[in-house]
Amino acid sequence: MLKEKLLNDLKIAMKEKNQIKLRVIRLLNSAIKNFEVEKKGEATDEEIGKIILKEIKKRQESIDAYRHAGREELAKEEELELNILKEYAPKMLSEDEIKVIVEEIINNLQEKNFGKIMKEAMAKLKGKADGALVSKVVKNLLK
Repeated sequence: MLKEKLLNDLKIAMKEKNQIKLRVIRLLNSAIKNFEVEKKGEATDEEIGKIILKEIKKRQESIDAYRHAGREELAKEEELELNILKEYAPKMLSEDEIKVIVEEIINNLQEKNFGKIMKEAMAKLKGKADGALVSKVVKNLLK
């Protein structure tokens, strides 16, 4: 389903001559194809979501690096690509939603071991939350 949406949006971007969106969608399609070659099969929407999240993380790291180096024009270009990628990213949980789940895990484990709580939380929140955000929530709740 996500693959079809990407293909449709690729056609629309071509018609509109939107070069940035076109480049981003082509890059995503390429990453998906590479994944499918490695896997020797079709990529599921969940796997495509992971690929998109990986690309988003790359863009965020690039933006930080460019800003650190004083290359604002390149950072802005990466931000444009990042915003396009976010359109296709799976819906992520908010900090409050993560907090509720982590509190439930802490109550079930009845233990204040950061490692065990993180392991349980990441298993439960797999693909639905950023690991850094989950870590921040766990640390705040353990204080």
